[in-house]
Amino acid sequence: MSLLFEPIALRDLSVPNRAWLSPMCEYSAEDGMPNDWHLVHLGARAVGGFGLVLTEATAVVPEGRISPQDTGIWNDEQAAAWKRVVDFVHERGARIGIQLAHAGRKASTFRPWSPLHGTVPAADGGWPTLGPSPAPFPGLDTPAEMSAEQVADVPEQFAAAARRAREAGFDTVEVHAAHGYLLHQFLSPLANSRTDEYGGTPDGRSRLVEETVGAVRSVWPDELPVLVRLSGTDWRDDGLGVDDVAAVAGRLGALGADLIDVSTGGVAPATIAVGPGYQVPYARRVREVSGLPVSAVGLISEPAQAEQILVEGSADAVMLGREALRDPYWPLRAAHALGEKIGTQPVESGVGMQPQYARGQWR
Repeated sequence: MSLLFEPIALRDLSVPNRAWLSPMCEYSAEDGMPNDWHLVHLGARAVGGFGLVLTEATAVVPEGRISPQDTGIWNDEQAAAWKRVVDFVHERGARIGIQLAHAGRKASTFRPWSPLHGTVPAADGGWPTLGPSPAPFPGLDTPAEMSAEQVADVPEQFAAAARRAREAGFDTVEVHAAHGYLLHQFLSPLANSRTDEYGGTPDGRSRLVEETVGAVRSVWPDELPVLVRLSGTDWRDDGLGVDDVAAVAGRLGALGADLIDVSTGGVAPATIAVGPGYQVPYARRVREVSGLPVSAVGLISEPAQAEQILVEGSADAVMLGREALRDPYWPLRAAHALGEKIGTQPVESGVGMQPQYARGQWR
């Protein structure tokens, strides 16, 4: 068996393989409610053989949405709507996680295909944004600096969302602390100029992330894993470097995080050297320093490339984003390329490939 199709256990959760769907915003919800689009988007990838599918960044409070069209899980109606998606994914033999998020100063933006850009005005469904400091992300409105009381509310907002996620049947939650959103804003000196206990030093800047992960872990079942997405670098000399992030990852592991999903960038404009697997070295370094399992993401497209990342010990799983949009059945193609059996065992066995696709193994 190729390593890509070897199951991986995180606490008591067994994930059928190590090809996972990366969280990707769909900007297709109304009032935070997932709908048929989300069922088909995530369900198709479960049918296609991804071992774990992760939802888009799902807001823990209304003002935490990146756009007015983002999904949410701040109320019970949203949790009930997510359950339909969760149940379908489980029926296909895959596991499903929800990425819990707050966009902070990068909230209330127009979705990418809108002819308008920047912050959505209140008259058009937008809202005032919040951040660790009153410093805007370029092109967006200046956020209000969060009070100590507002900061202290954040861990419970994530914990409440995690409780609803479990009621909906999710197998895991991922705390989104990357890509320049609220928790990453607190982590990075590029966005956080506070001088209170939530700023000023690396320990101060990481305090909110640590409190949030601790709060989520405290309400999440002991037998199920908590994931955290971190940006492995800010791609700037005056921002976070990979060893800074690896140190944070180690502290999160001590608080009960089970895997670090390593991406990069997003907190401020930067020059990024993009190429196949360009973020993999950051995942490898976080894994080496923290001792935690990691997933790698970023222009991973070919089966042999994904297999090599795992074989060389750079990551314990690979996340696919854009490639999964182009090919919802990428694991089926990868299994064929790597000589794996397809669809010859029930999906309940953990293989995660539909029997209807058994002919995919024919050459």
